[in-house]
Amino acid sequence: MELDKRRNPVSQFLSRFRSWIQAGATLLTNIHLPNFFKGTIYQGQGKAACVPGLNCYSCPAATGACPIGSFQAIVGSSKFSFSYYVTGFLILIGVLLGRFVCGFLCPFGWLQELLNKIPGKKLSTRKLKPFRYLKYAVLLLTVVLLPALLVNDVGMGDPYFCKYLCPQGVLEGAIPLAIVDSGIRSALGALFTWKLVVLIAVVVLSVLIYRPFCKWVCPLGALYALMNKVSLLGIKVDQHRCISCGTCAKTCKMDVKVTESPNHTECIRCGKCIRACPTDAIGFSYGLSLPEKQPNQQCEEN
Repeated sequence: MELDKRRNPVSQFLSRFRSWIQAGATLLTNIHLPNFFKGTIYQGQGKAACVPGLNCYSCPAATGACPIGSFQAIVGSSKFSFSYYVTGFLILIGVLLGRFVCGFLCPFGWLQELLNKIPGKKLSTRKLKPFRYLKYAVLLLTVVLLPALLVNDVGMGDPYFCKYLCPQGVLEGAIPLAIVDSGIRSALGALFTWKLVVLIAVVVLSVLIYRPFCKWVCPLGALYALMNKVSLLGIKVDQHRCISCGTCAKTCKMDVKVTESPNHTECIRCGKCIRACPTDAIGFSYGLSLPEKQPNQQCEEN
C-alpha cells in the first residue's frame, strides 16, 4: 500500500481515517441511543464524568457531562468552590492532546465539517482572522465571569453560555426531547426561539465556511487552544524534507501557516496538511522534543 511506503505511517493513518474516528467518538459520546425514542435523559453514573468534546448533558443519549456545562455549574453554584476535578480534567486533556480534541473527538466539530461538505460556494476566512479572538471573550465572559458575578437572591448564577449561546443544547437536547414529549413542546418559549436562531445561523454558516463555530465562538476550543503549543501531541515539520512549496498553508482550512507555526492555537490537528505534503515532511509528534537544528547549524558544528 502507498500508506506503508510513507515516512509517517501513523500520521497518514490518522489523517486518512479521521472521519471514521470522528464518527466513532460521536457514537461513544452518545451511546444511549434508545433514549431518543423514550424522551428521557440518561442519568447514570457516567454523567459524573466529563467527555472531552462539546456535547450537551441534556442530550438523551449523552454518555457523560459536557466539560463547559460542568464548569459553569460549579462557578454558578451558591456554594462555589474551585472545581479541581473539572478544571483538572480540562488541563489534563489540553496538555495531552491540545486541539486534537477539536479535530478528532468533538461531535459538534464533526457536524460542522459534514455540513461544509454540502456542494456550493465556500467562503474564505483568511481576512477574518481577528474574529478568532472572540472565542476567548466568550470563554471569559459567559463561562467564568458572568456565572460567578451575576447571581440571584440565593447566590445562584446562570450557565450563560449553555443557556444563551450553545447551539448544541438545542440540537441534541431541546429538539429531540420536544419531539417526543408534548409537555416540553408546550413549555418552549422565547429562549428556545433565540437558541434555534443561533443554531440555524451556525448551520447556514457551516455550509459556507469551514467550522465557523470552532473558529470564532467555542469556549472549549479556546481553552484547548491556550494549551496547543505545550500539548504533548503536536505537529512537527521536518525542515530537511520541506521544500517550502506552500501546499500545507493552502490546504489548511483553519488559516494556519504550518511551516511557520505548526502548533498554532488555531490548529485542530486535522492532518489535512500531512496528507497534502508532497515530501512527507509533516507528521504528528508526541512527547517533549527539542527544536530541530537547521541544516546550516549542523554543518558549522561538523
